[in-house]
Amino acid sequence: MIKHLLKKLMILGASLFAVVTLTFILTHAIPGDPFAEEEAIPEEILQALYHHYGLDQPLHVQFGKYFFNLLKGDLGPSFKYHGRTANDVIGEGFPISLTLGMEALFIAIGMGVMLGSYAALKRGKWQDQTTMLIAVLGISVPSFILATILQYVFAMQFDWLPVARWGTFAQSILPALALAALPTAMIARLTRSSMVEVLQQDYILTAKSKGLNSFQIVYRHALRNALLPVVTYLGPLTANVLTGSFVVEKIFGIPGLGQWFVMSVANRDYTLIMSLTIFYSAFLMVCVFIVDVVYSLLDPRIKNSARV
Repeated sequence: MIKHLLKKLMILGASLFAVVTLTFILTHAIPGDPFAEEEAIPEEILQALYHHYGLDQPLHVQFGKYFFNLLKGDLGPSFKYHGRTANDVIGEGFPISLTLGMEALFIAIGMGVMLGSYAALKRGKWQDQTTMLIAVLGISVPSFILATILQYVFAMQFDWLPVARWGTFAQSILPALALAALPTAMIARLTRSSMVEVLQQDYILTAKSKGLNSFQIVYRHALRNALLPVVTYLGPLTANVLTGSFVVEKIFGIPGLGQWFVMSVANRDYTLIMSLTIFYSAFLMVCVFIVDVVYSLLDPRIKNSARV
């Protein structure tokens, strides 16, 4: 088991280095530069800016300095937002996206597992078909349309919730629902398909013959094995949800991390592009690593294979 985890950690480190290298190369391959849009900037000042930020040095020298600072936790200054660093941007935006994402993740896991389990128990009946129809709608309807519908119905028509902005729990409900729609539908479909397969296993039939009710069969015997595909999906899902959604945050006026992904590319802000990409990639890889650990705890076969 320990060897298995150490191997995963080595792969994680190598993957992060590859991400840093490729992100640096691709970022500097973007046409233009961070100061190209400045109006009527004198050539002397432009060259001084290049020298100040080290953009006049060879790429391998720039990469070496950036990687060394990265190891110290310094993500560098923003080229467009003077006086602010990439650490400041992530420090301000990520807690907001994290709070919103945790709410959305709680909704997605709870509702997805419950709907998927219910549909599997009612396989072939109208309850199953209705649940899967809802799941298809959750996957098919774009988040910006769903967010607009939620705003119109619950904020404008019934005036139950705030239409936008951020700061209170009530303001987080509608964006959390909009953000949770797609993962809820995906988890429901994964849970149903896996649960249908598990419910046909011999040990489930034995449990039924003992007179156990549906609740006992599902939550004491079937759910653990049925959730294995869902656990695999939770790695990238967690990273995607917790690091923010540009569309949802833009519609609801939420100052989270998602908006900075788009703005940094539009501004050609090299350090911000690299920092956000590396942060997202590292977060994704850590989530996947945690999922591997949880998966090995749920499935003893992984422990056994790791010893071989």
